[in-house]
Amino acid sequence: MGSADIDMNGAEYCKEFRRLKVLPANDQIKELQTILRDKNTTRSDFKFYADRLIRLVIEESLNQLPFTECNVITPTGATYNGLKYKSGNCGVSIVRSGESMEQGLRDCCRSIRIGKILVESDADTHEARVVYARFPEDIDRRHVLLMYPIMSTGNTVSKAVNVLKEHGVKEDCIILSNLFCTPQAVQTILESYPKMKILTSEVHPVAPNHFGQKYFGTD
Repeated sequence: MGSADIDMNGAEYCKEFRRLKVLPANDQIKELQTILRDKNTTRSDFKFYADRLIRLVIEESLNQLPFTECNVITPTGATYNGLKYKSGNCGVSIVRSGESMEQGLRDCCRSIRIGKILVESDADTHEARVVYARFPEDIDRRHVLLMYPIMSTGNTVSKAVNVLKEHGVKEDCIILSNLFCTPQAVQTILESYPKMKILTSEVHPVAPNHFGQKYFGTD
């Protein structure tokens, strides 16, 4: 990927990669991104504003799920033509940083089930490998919100997607909920898995890789 690609903004990336969704750019989101990138931000403020951005990403991720029409009766006896989720959904967090997004999902969906995947770097080969995975038993019939806040290369997410597919999850039923990702990661994932979606707040060549440590207070 050349320098011209790196200079593209989120809207231009969405034109090139149709399965990439970037939160609409506005001053509020830019402020949250600025706070999270600032090395002088305290851990307390970091977690508070990270949770705000996570909530925005989760809300828009849920909007990418399929809905179906339904009718309900209101307290006044009127019929209301509304919507409901078309099929079962679940979340899967990539441990550890992905766990920061679990509460945001639960705040939006009270009873949603959440699985976990742990991907570590092999001590000898330095390649990413899955060492633990726990999913709802019927995950093959669900749409999956794969939660991973920072994506620099796409290698970890690639391993996680492979495991989901091995468990019967359809590629077009996977939505990556992400806060920050690099151009390289977008290209790696969407060229390898063209049917899945990525929902992020920003595509930028520099990812804030300190996120997990700062969020959990281990920096």
